[in-house]
Amino acid sequence: MRRLTDTAAGRFLSPAAREALGYPAPGGWMPPLPPGVVRLSAGYPFPDSVPVADLEAATRSLLAEEGDLPLHYLGSRSMAALPGLLAARMAGRGMPVQGEELLVTSGACQAIDLAARALLGPDDLVAVEAPTYMEALEILRNYTSHAVSYPVDRQGLDVEAMAADLARRRAHGLPLPRVLYTVASFQNPTGTALTAERRRRLLELAADYDFLVLEDDAYGELAFGSPPPTLKSLDRDGRVVYVGSLSKVVAPGLRVGWLAGPGWLMKAAALFKKDLDHPLGWAVTAQYLNAVDLDRRVATLRQRYAERRDWLLAALERHMPDRVSWSRPEGGFFVWVTLPEGYDSQELLAPALACGVAYVPGRHFFLPSEAKAGARHLRLSFSYLPQGDLERGVALLAGCLDSWG
Repeated sequence: MRRLTDTAAGRFLSPAAREALGYPAPGGWMPPLPPGVVRLSAGYPFPDSVPVADLEAATRSLLAEEGDLPLHYLGSRSMAALPGLLAARMAGRGMPVQGEELLVTSGACQAIDLAARALLGPDDLVAVEAPTYMEALEILRNYTSHAVSYPVDRQGLDVEAMAADLARRRAHGLPLPRVLYTVASFQNPTGTALTAERRRRLLELAADYDFLVLEDDAYGELAFGSPPPTLKSLDRDGRVVYVGSLSKVVAPGLRVGWLAGPGWLMKAAALFKKDLDHPLGWAVTAQYLNAVDLDRRVATLRQRYAERRDWLLAALERHMPDRVSWSRPEGGFFVWVTLPEGYDSQELLAPALACGVAYVPGRHFFLPSEAKAGARHLRLSFSYLPQGDLERGVALLAGCLDSWG
């Protein structure tokens, strides 16, 4: 019996899967990490931030109260309570929604995927930031190959650059975007936050040019000062579709996210949602939310992440060569580093791994046709590692840059 090789087996893949894998040579942006590598690439909550004891107590309480019910397909009373708890949290941040306007999802990525599937057809144009969250780019490309990007500067999305292009498109009869995907607060990867003036202007553009705004607010609560208002809280025309997540403020392994928007969109998204939900995890989450003061927890997380941000920025100041610059985020998990002319962060990745440090090359946060725009950039995360590892990782990366240059 002849066994299929990976290359031969590739003929069974769809064209989209073959393109994604790069057949006949599968690969991704990050090779396997050697042991001991300092993971400045890891955009995870730091281990001690995960409320293990509280979640254990919530699980015990849940099973004691509800027995086998949370372990069945239909779930339980606690699971059924979760949408209301999330809606109450939104209302507390100035985003009141009705029950039919919120859909619980398996993390923010599923929320983005369901919104994209419900809103985008293969001929529709989607607008994104440049750079933006790389997983969102991959999701959006599953539904349309037509995309336009607008630059991000220190004040977030350049809405005037977007306005100029929209006016040009209208004047020349060119397609206008149906949806804009944005991480308005403490963006992944740059850490920037859209200013209040730009938030208002963006909503004016959405009304004028008749598009929806898909707001990914995964980091919005993790402000190191006063949290900016969400676009959803400023929206008076029903144009903002909101993506929320508990991954950064509770625990990513719970896989609790949600989509909030008009009832007709939630109904359509629910039709496409075929994962049968996550009865145990969502019931545990509801038990946990009922037992803790999440606002107090978030306030503590803000302090802890601000401290970690300061550790990374101080290490960059101490170790980085001249002509390297970086962002100074006021929230979130990430710092965006800009290398001198002539450097390519993708080409530098293998030598960096050999030096003992990992990061995410900038090209992966841009549309494939614009990947060169990310060549001089890379993303570092301060969220996961302790101070000593952040210091060591930056020193290793700086030494690698010196030798490579």
